[in-house]
Amino acid sequence: MMQWIIHILVDAVVLLVAAKFMSSVELKGFKTAIIVALIIGVLSFLLSWLLTAILNIATLGIFYFLGVGFITRTIAYAIVIEIADKMSKDFKTHGFWPSVVLAIIIAIVGGIVDAIIFT
Repeated sequence: MMQWIIHILVDAVVLLVAAKFMSSVELKGFKTAIIVALIIGVLSFLLSWLLTAILNIATLGIFYFLGVGFITRTIAYAIVIEIADKMSKDFKTHGFWPSVVLAIIIAIVGGIVDAIIFT
C-alpha cells in the first residue's frame, strides 16, 4: 500500500514537472496532478495488461521476441494516459506523442524510485 501511495505522489510530481516543461501538456495544479495520477494508476492496474496483450497480438509479438517488449508496454501506458486525459477536464495532452513521452518519463522515474526505495 505504501509503495502505491509513493508511486502516486511521484507520478503527480512528474506530471507537474512535465506540464511545466512541455508545452503540449496542460495541468491545472497539484490537486489535479494527484487526481490524474490516481486515474492513471487505477487504469494502469485495470487495463495495461489487456492493452499490452492486444498490442502483442496485433504486432505478432515481434517486439516481445526481439527483447524490446517495453515498446508495447510504453504504448499501452500512453493509451492509459490518453484515457486519463479524456476523463479529467484539468489535464490535457495535445496529441499522442506527448502521452508517449509522459509514459516514458513516468516509467523511468518510477523505476529509479523503485530501485532507490524498495531494494
